[in-house]
Amino acid sequence: MGATSGAVWGRREQQDFRSRVRGTLLGAALGDALGAPLDALSLEEIRTAHGAAGAVDLAPAYGRRGSVTHLTQLTLFTFDGLIRAQVRRDTGAWHPPTDLHRAYRRWAATQSDWGPDERRKDDGWLAREEWLYARRAPARACLLGLGDDTMGTLDAPKNPGERGAEAAARSAPFGLLVGWEPQLVMQLAVECAAQTHGHPVAYLSAGAYAVVVHALARGESLDAAVQRALALLAARPGQQPVTDALQHALGAVRQGMPSPGRVEELAGEGTAEGLLAVAVYSALVGEDVRHGLSLAVNHGGPSGAAGALTGGLLGALHGETALPPAWLAELEGRPTMLLLADDFAMEMTQGPALHGPAGSSPGWLARYPRA
Repeated sequence: MGATSGAVWGRREQQDFRSRVRGTLLGAALGDALGAPLDALSLEEIRTAHGAAGAVDLAPAYGRRGSVTHLTQLTLFTFDGLIRAQVRRDTGAWHPPTDLHRAYRRWAATQSDWGPDERRKDDGWLAREEWLYARRAPARACLLGLGDDTMGTLDAPKNPGERGAEAAARSAPFGLLVGWEPQLVMQLAVECAAQTHGHPVAYLSAGAYAVVVHALARGESLDAAVQRALALLAARPGQQPVTDALQHALGAVRQGMPSPGRVEELAGEGTAEGLLAVAVYSALVGEDVRHGLSLAVNHGGPSGAAGALTGGLLGALHGETALPPAWLAELEGRPTMLLLADDFAMEMTQGPALHGPAGSSPGWLARYPRA
């Protein structure tokens, strides 16, 4: 497993990749922020509060417009963990699931600590961002799964009955490992999802989602990306509900004008495979990013997760410039997200120049410690 060597990246390719990385993270965060105020509401309650068209603009949650939830917090730590895994690879210690688990444990500390602990020098810069020390409706499965040092694995997953979409909603960054083979991207996403969501429907949805993002980040169409995920799912035990949901989403595209009713049908009980289907459908039929995200969140299920999944797809597909500027201007934590996205893009394209055998940047290793 490994990232593509920096030598094969031309300037245009680097710029395109950085735009897709930014688009994926910011798009997922915008979808999360759009859906967050709707999470506890039925479709009827959403329409009562926001009008017949439902929510088509950011609304206040957690005291302000543009607030994000634990889904975005965890996505940030997924990026952080992947960068740290690449940096640690120089030491010969190469087990990305462990590095991701450590990153997720750093997120778990933000949910119980009052603020950053300056004594923990190995935490890196992200864990010292004070705005992340806020509880934003963290899923019980995430708190339980990351509540101790024992890492869930496919052989011994945490919360084996948990079918929610939270693990999938933090998994877009795996898809941005564009130098990896798709089956390895799926495997890593699946293994890391099992750290909190141990039901096959949940961790295979995370794996399928990562593969779709991966294909989009490499320039494929969304339809082709879903077909690639379906092909890789075929050999996985327990995959049938996820396969059926993705095929249902593709079929729904041909059934006339998009509607909240169709989105609610795809969402089903609000479990991971249903929200993955909502994301694929909304990204396929949305006229633009704003329309696609609005479609995804206006239903009675977990709107924030559906929005985050959809935003990650649209951002990977179109890049950051397709995202609504007025929403970005209000997005909580945007400076942190831009910095992390650009660091990820630089690590994946220029890693050897930052910490390779020919030399290293002390500043980089202070930001992303090897320890």
